[in-house]
Amino acid sequence: MLAETICSAVSAAGLGIAAVTAYRKRFLAATRIAAYSLVPVGLVLTGVVQWVSGMVFKPTVWIGFGLLGLAWVLFTTTRAVERRGPGRAGKAPKAAAGAPGREAVAPDASVPSLGTGGRQGAKPAPAAAPADDFSDIEAILKKHGI
Repeated sequence: MLAETICSAVSAAGLGIAAVTAYRKRFLAATRIAAYSLVPVGLVLTGVVQWVSGMVFKPTVWIGFGLLGLAWVLFTTTRAVERRGPGRAGKAPKAAAGAPGREAVAPDASVPSLGTGGRQGAKPAPAAAPADDFSDIEAILKKHGI
C-alpha cells in the first residue's frame, strides 16, 4: 500500500513539473517529462510494484541472491587462477607446440639469428641489394604499361 502511494505521488509531481514546463513553451521537454511521470503509475496498475515489493521483503529471495553472488565470485576466481597459473595441466608449452622447423626472422637478419648454432667465425650472408627489392614491383608496373 505504501509503495503504491509513493508511486502515485511521484507521478503527480512529475505531471505538475510537465505542466510548468509546457507553460514555459517547452512542449517537447514537457511531453518527455509527462511520459516519464506516467511510468510509476503504470507499474502499479500492472502489478509489477507489488511483485517487486513482495520479492524484496522475503529472506529466501535475499539468500538466493547471495548464493548467486557467491557462485559468480567462485567462477571469476577460478578463471583468474586458471589464467595466471604457470603449470597449466593439459597445455603444452609454446616451444613444444610449434613445428621443429625455423621460426620466422627478418630478411636482413644476421647469421646467429638464423639458427646456425652461433659459430664465432661465421660471416653474415650478404644483404640483398635495394634494387632487387623493387624488381618484382617494376615488372608489374611494366606489365600494366606504367
